[in-house]
Amino acid sequence: MELTVRTPLTPIQSSCFIIGKHETGSFEMLVNVGEARRISVDFQLGNTLAAVAGALNAAAFHAVGFFSANMTGNVSLVSDHLATGDFSLGLFAGLIVVSFVCGAALSTLLVNAGRRRKIAGIYAYSILLEASLLVGLGFVDIFANASARTSILVFGLSFLMGLQNAIVTRISNARIRTTHVSGMATDIGIGIGMLCDIALGHERKIDSGETASKLLLHLNIVASFLLGGLVGVAIYREFGATLLFIAAGILYVLAVPGVLKTRSQRARTE
Repeated sequence: MELTVRTPLTPIQSSCFIIGKHETGSFEMLVNVGEARRISVDFQLGNTLAAVAGALNAAAFHAVGFFSANMTGNVSLVSDHLATGDFSLGLFAGLIVVSFVCGAALSTLLVNAGRRRKIAGIYAYSILLEASLLVGLGFVDIFANASARTSILVFGLSFLMGLQNAIVTRISNARIRTTHVSGMATDIGIGIGMLCDIALGHERKIDSGETASKLLLHLNIVASFLLGGLVGVAIYREFGATLLFIAAGILYVLAVPGVLKTRSQRARTE
């Protein structure tokens, strides 16, 4: 496995890489699993999906006042509202968490079924499902009445964030997560601490190159989530549901080459 990253990719560079080099980019990102993955591939996948998640999470808060990916905050809202006797809002925040968990559960069921059937592109199919459901939410945002729109958007986006986070957690063996920052911030702190100990000579057995690469990976993902949120809110304020269709398009570009490539490989072997 490649342990060093010479030039980390920004979210924009990552997107260009996806569009320009399907077979070595998105195909490898959504097919190779765990230790078979190069860390540079995790940079590409992590940057892209974190930017999408950041955009959707921030836009959801701007649109309806709830985060779709921040389960720590939503659980805190449940506690706050229940403690103050506001049971309806407490229930609403709790259902956001349930939606996220259901998305992660569905992702796990899909991936497990794909592995049992030896479907190499199961992760690409899962991202394809996320993109298609996101298109549906885009139409909800356009056509649903105000009362239904809020609930469907926030529960739907939370479900998709759970789906996405489970996909990337499974395919990377939990090396990256793309829908929330708390875990990545913890990993950044751990990485900085480990590098300090290595520099002081206390941890000579630890590979400093691998530790630095992982730290850069986590820093990139947090930066991508932040940049995605900034761009997402700007686009949503100006163009509304168009943001959901743009995000779906990015996911389609990410997933379709992997699906087509694995289907063609399977057809040749049958």
